[in-house]
Amino acid sequence: MFMSEPIRILNLFTIMNRGGAETMVMNYYRNVDKSKIQFDFMVHRTERGAYDDEIEAMGGRIYRMCPIYPQNFAKYKNMLKVFFDEHPEYKIIHSHMSELGCFAFIEAQKHGVKVKICHAHNAPVRESMNIKEKAQLIFRDYFKKKMLPYSDFLFVCGEEAGLWLYGKENKDKFIMMNNAVDAQKFRFDEEKRQKTRAELSLGDKFTILNVGRFNPQKNHTFILDIFKELKAICPNAVLLLAGTGDLLGETKEKAERLALSDSIKFLGMRSDIDSLVSASDVFLFPSLYEGLPVTMVEAQSSGIKCFISDAVPSQCIITSDVSVLSLKKSAKEWAEKISVLQNGYERKDRYEDMVKANFDIKKNAEWLQNFYIQQYKKAYGNT
Repeated sequence: MFMSEPIRILNLFTIMNRGGAETMVMNYYRNVDKSKIQFDFMVHRTERGAYDDEIEAMGGRIYRMCPIYPQNFAKYKNMLKVFFDEHPEYKIIHSHMSELGCFAFIEAQKHGVKVKICHAHNAPVRESMNIKEKAQLIFRDYFKKKMLPYSDFLFVCGEEAGLWLYGKENKDKFIMMNNAVDAQKFRFDEEKRQKTRAELSLGDKFTILNVGRFNPQKNHTFILDIFKELKAICPNAVLLLAGTGDLLGETKEKAERLALSDSIKFLGMRSDIDSLVSASDVFLFPSLYEGLPVTMVEAQSSGIKCFISDAVPSQCIITSDVSVLSLKKSAKEWAEKISVLQNGYERKDRYEDMVKANFDIKKNAEWLQNFYIQQYKKAYGNT
């Protein structure tokens, strides 16, 4: 009988660490009815991810494949064939790997999978790319075109991400899936604020927060430039940097060169972002490009003042707490704008705003659950 067992959704990721797309999917996973929908994950790294324990505790399965590098293409294709031979239970695939999902889609289609969802999470900006990244665009464009015929549904977190991955000609096929969060969890909490500030020895310091992977996209080098200028205006300022990534060491070295190390706390990968946002005074987010960042939705849920770059899609602006500054402006100009808040401000409760804007997870998870069930029935009937 239909639905006697949950429909198992195979999510494709590189690794389940605390990135934006990964966090968003976990938000949905926690809130779907697991008697009807169960999430499983195909990842492409051998090491365990930050969310692996939680996934397994909720009944999710994790399958490990080789990294999708050119030298591994033949091996990866064979692994996929073996996987789908052994796992006919997967009738819905939801890829969060941009154009690289095409390999799994092609093999899945050979095995009769009729519901293949590609999900656009980011919109890279050519102007912000280095030479290597620009060269990679040739291959990325090739795989984008190869992937499209095998993609049954085109999900987007924002229009810009969709235009980049699928092209303007497919705009009418975009399906918006909001980067929803648990707005109640991220609601500003004074008790949580004081507890976290005490744990981090923040005292009465003017606290700036950034959450994100240490990679070029997140623009940490400019964050340090801004903070250097801010320290000249607000000597009691402190910077919290939560996340890990390839550029962590390089960022720490720059902090030392700028004599900022004593005023910066590198927090690593954290599971308490809600507490960090409540504890901070300003959320700084000068990214070079974004899709629709989950961290911006989380931050706005807490009523914190946010300063973002003009490269971050305006679709992420939900409340009046967001100020947009051009990346062409100097670090000093950014610092001067931020410094206006050094004497504090009234933190507003933004919970109702987030619910009204449809960024609270409860209703969004119900929508996704219904989408999966409906498409399953259409593609495979009630068996």
